[in-house]
Amino acid sequence: MIAQKAAEISPFYAMEILEEANKLEQEGIDIIHLEIGEPDFDTPEPVKISAKNELDMGNTHYTHSLGVNELREEIAKFYKNRYNVKIKIDNILVTNGTSPCLFLAFAGLLETGDEVLLSNPSYPCYKNIIKFLGGNLKYVNIYEDENFQFPVEKLKKLISKKTKAILINSPANPTGTILDKENLEEIASLGKLIVSDEIYHGLTYEGEEHSILEFTDNAIVLNGFSKLYAMTGWRLGYIICPDWLIRPLQKIQQNFFISANSFVQKAGIAALRECKTHVERMREIYNKRRLLIISKLKDMGFTIKSHPNGAFYVFLNVKKYTDNSLEFAKKILHNAHVGVTPGIDFGSNGEGFIRFSYANSIDNINIAMERLESFFDKLQ
Repeated sequence: MIAQKAAEISPFYAMEILEEANKLEQEGIDIIHLEIGEPDFDTPEPVKISAKNELDMGNTHYTHSLGVNELREEIAKFYKNRYNVKIKIDNILVTNGTSPCLFLAFAGLLETGDEVLLSNPSYPCYKNIIKFLGGNLKYVNIYEDENFQFPVEKLKKLISKKTKAILINSPANPTGTILDKENLEEIASLGKLIVSDEIYHGLTYEGEEHSILEFTDNAIVLNGFSKLYAMTGWRLGYIICPDWLIRPLQKIQQNFFISANSFVQKAGIAALRECKTHVERMREIYNKRRLLIISKLKDMGFTIKSHPNGAFYVFLNVKKYTDNSLEFAKKILHNAHVGVTPGIDFGSNGEGFIRFSYANSIDNINIAMERLESFFDKLQ
């Protein structure tokens, strides 16, 4: 007998499009992948060298459940240098990726029926993790006409005695939006615990990114190495949380995950210390791709009201063509041979949109845009 919560969990449509695309590739069809948010760059060399050295030295055993002190110290330095916020290493817990951060944070916070406020659209796994852990969701619709900012007046109306946290993500998936300083200040002023997913920090091209810790200590930060350092397969993330929460999260970590991989943690130190130029090079290339894809879509006649200024996504309004983004994404895949993510993956307010990831080469993006131009010309 399957558990109800396992049976009811919704699929991750980005992965379903990818899997359908892989089947077509097995049939010999060339597919351009713009559906998956994974850096196409190789992991920087200093990270790989560090991991190899640790393996050669036999550093393959358990670490402290909170993580290696040296890595936690580097994370604290990173936040001090970048955002001028002081963090004690005792408030940092290192994890096997940022998805376990989400699980740990909400496992430590939620009783059955507790509410979490989040935007619609937002990253699909947020809702699934919260619901899986017994939480209820209250959505705040965000709109491209308002640059996908978080409407604080609507947030205020949704806050109740059951509200446990407000979940934010900036730069955001799927919109590429950066929440501006004033918006973050207003959210912080509400006095509720804020869970801030900062995994795309560092991947900003216009405007300025801010950590929620600049505005309040009543916050949990989730971050990691997957996006900025092209380390998705390394599975390395971390939580920064208040004093009162660190011990409960540590106990959950001990029981469910034990510790993050020892040699990967050491490689994370190398990423923070030695990869600034590597990160800047990748960021510059992402920006060129971003400008290219925006320009090509505009040339096709699309209006992009909210320019994506962070992460590596463009969230495109295609409502003039469809009110079923999943079927439309499949139609694009089978006819144009381009993988895109349907907006419904990110919530009901994402319906009528499709998401492009520009974590792919300039050459492939050009090919994809040529195919899409032909596809949309036929539709018209």
